[in-house]
Amino acid sequence: MTTTTTTMVWLIIGCALVTWLPRIIPFIFVRNVKLPEVVLKWLSFIPVCILSALVIENLLDTESGKIVTLNWPVLITFVPTLIIAIVTKSLSITVVAGVIIMAAVRFFM
Repeated sequence: MTTTTTTMVWLIIGCALVTWLPRIIPFIFVRNVKLPEVVLKWLSFIPVCILSALVIENLLDTESGKIVTLNWPVLITFVPTLIIAIVTKSLSITVVAGVIIMAAVRFFM
């Protein structure tokens, strides 16, 4: 049985602040500033870039050796999930569908 000490609680609070503050402080400073249109356009591409990097990273298998190959279970899951995302334009439906499709692919492969 493990007990929680005051030091552990302060450590958790400190870690939460160190994680949270760098993400929140920029929004506090920028919310009252009118950003140039070019900066707003550039910022609009960030979510797409991050999502693309995550998807491409998972689609490619670099651990099996010297050659980069496709991770077939992920690709088989990606295609119908992408279609569902385009058709529904719903993040919730897309995530649930992707999880279900990946579970089915893993079960049958």
